[in-house]
Amino acid sequence: MADKRRRKKRRRKNSGSNMIYKVVAGVVGVSILALVALTAVYFISNLNLSFGEKTPGVIQDIVLLNTNEAAATPAEWAELEKNVPIEISQTVQIMMVGDMLMHLNVTQSGFMDDGTKNYDHLFQRILPDIQAADIRIVNEEIVFAGEDMGFSGYPMFNTAEEVGDAEAKAGFNVILHATNHTMDKWKQGLMNTINFWKKYPDIKVLGVNETKEQQEEITVIDKNGMKIALLNYTYGLNGMPMPDDMPFAVNLIDADLMDRNIKKAHEVADFVVVIMHWGTEYQLFANNDQKYWANWLLERDVDLVLGAHPHVIQPVEWLTDPNDGDQMLVYYSLGNYVTGTRAARAGVYEQAVGGMAKVELTKNSKGEVVISRYGIEPLVANIGRAGYGNIYTCPLSEYTDEERKNTILAGNDPTFTIENCENLCEKVWGDLYTPGERDTWITREY
Repeated sequence: MADKRRRKKRRRKNSGSNMIYKVVAGVVGVSILALVALTAVYFISNLNLSFGEKTPGVIQDIVLLNTNEAAATPAEWAELEKNVPIEISQTVQIMMVGDMLMHLNVTQSGFMDDGTKNYDHLFQRILPDIQAADIRIVNEEIVFAGEDMGFSGYPMFNTAEEVGDAEAKAGFNVILHATNHTMDKWKQGLMNTINFWKKYPDIKVLGVNETKEQQEEITVIDKNGMKIALLNYTYGLNGMPMPDDMPFAVNLIDADLMDRNIKKAHEVADFVVVIMHWGTEYQLFANNDQKYWANWLLERDVDLVLGAHPHVIQPVEWLTDPNDGDQMLVYYSLGNYVTGTRAARAGVYEQAVGGMAKVELTKNSKGEVVISRYGIEPLVANIGRAGYGNIYTCPLSEYTDEERKNTILAGNDPTFTIENCENLCEKVWGDLYTPGERDTWITREY
């Protein structure tokens, strides 16, 4: 009897333990099922199916039309293309040519028989280079004072407004007017020039100002996610005074003005370009003044310097800041783009050889805008005899001996040969020039 009681007590005790195990097992089982269900819901909801919102990073559904009726109408093209990724250019191309030195014979080369004027011929041979760039710069060594003030060449230039029309038609979108000839026709000539460019609101005109506020403004071109600031200054005005009521009319090379402008430029742009009208005329190398200002600009973290005024080409070089290692690319002078020089002496052909600067910008791994490629294209001004279109500029690589023989320089300068033009480019630009090639590019790694 006592044994039976003990067995019943053990069975009751075992029955309680079994109940606890069952409860625990049930809770664990439910938890596992819930976890599996949640995991399934998570993966299903992120599949590219029709279960509602897609999570970031998942490619959206693209509804394709049947091939037998694909893109039959503009509306269908729009439907088809709206989910296709758009390729965004990761570069910005800058090009610049040198001085528009409009001697009177160059102005006359645009006179047509019907009394109108046209200067498309000045740019016809370089149109592909202009159109390939995003920022297209030309140095305006003259003013458009108007025909009433008389067309003139050296030493006080005034050319036809149709030259500006041809520049706009060719595609230039940045015009430089801070030169030593800006005041050649006094205030009236300057104001006529400023007012002329107002007919082309999309073209940026640098170096001249109607107000003091304009002189303090920074020109910025925003292209392909990069903001490029452009500044323009000249060493002087050939002794001509600024208008009494417009002492800010032309940007001079002045440390205070330039320092203010450059600081503002760094605040609003990713890359700063300064275009300087400087140097010694007809000298194939940079003078001490150019070197001083180049290093001054380097200290202020300018990225690119483009130069004009000497009327001959000068070297291209990188400068390195010894304090922080920052580098700056300098084109000291691009020479003349067009000229009508007719001097009868050996070596004058050097004034007919110019360069087209080509600079490509991109963003490095840090998101900084840097120069990824740069180069130069040699040009030659063909100074033909009287007649419409006989003065023009073309790539040196395309220039023929037949063209050369029909120029004024061929008779006035016995050293004017295509070979000597090539030798000049090789002497000044070194490895940046490849004889016979249209242009030479150097790629930089970052």
